[in-house]
Amino acid sequence: MTEHEFAPRYAVVPGSNFTTVPFGQTPSQTVGPYLHIGLPWADGPDVVPENADGAIEVSVTIVDGQRTPMADAMIETWQADAAGLFDHPDDPRGPVPLVPTGFRGLGRAVADATGTACVRTVKPGPLPAENDSTEAPHIDLAIFARGMLDRLVTRIYFPDETEANASDPVLASLGTGAREKLIARATATGYHLDVVVQDSDPDGAETPFFEL
Repeated sequence: MTEHEFAPRYAVVPGSNFTTVPFGQTPSQTVGPYLHIGLPWADGPDVVPENADGAIEVSVTIVDGQRTPMADAMIETWQADAAGLFDHPDDPRGPVPLVPTGFRGLGRAVADATGTACVRTVKPGPLPAENDSTEAPHIDLAIFARGMLDRLVTRIYFPDETEANASDPVLASLGTGAREKLIARATATGYHLDVVVQDSDPDGAETPFFEL
């Protein structure tokens, strides 16, 4: 071994302020088995208050390539409010009061022993898209788990939005089989989506994920 092989990746100059060193982008890494320590928070699954108008439960069951429940996976959801609006400066329609009262857009929940995680939310409204098209109501879904260096991102669409789903530009870009894997099923309290993170068969059960 030479001295060069042990040289630090970023040179440290005595007496300098290392906080100004351009360290670059931190590499992606798995959340590991310890996500329960700091990532979840008590009201993370509550996108809306319990008594909010139109509140529903949206649940997701995640299984791996062996169809084993991913019991320590974590999900994040991001969505528009019931009117299809975001209280965010990037929304060209401008920041607005969201409905229902208390809606915050982001949810975070950890899967239980069955690989199932749930959030309480409302069905979002449709969204304007490019070329004067409209995106059907949907929830963006991110999945984090140990062994995955990058999160998986997909969408949850709703089975009772047949007409809107038929004209949604994202769903239209998928084949019929893939499209159906993003449409949740109705339950007694809301909606449920099964997510398969891997399948060796390109036409198998794997859920379509977005390339970011």
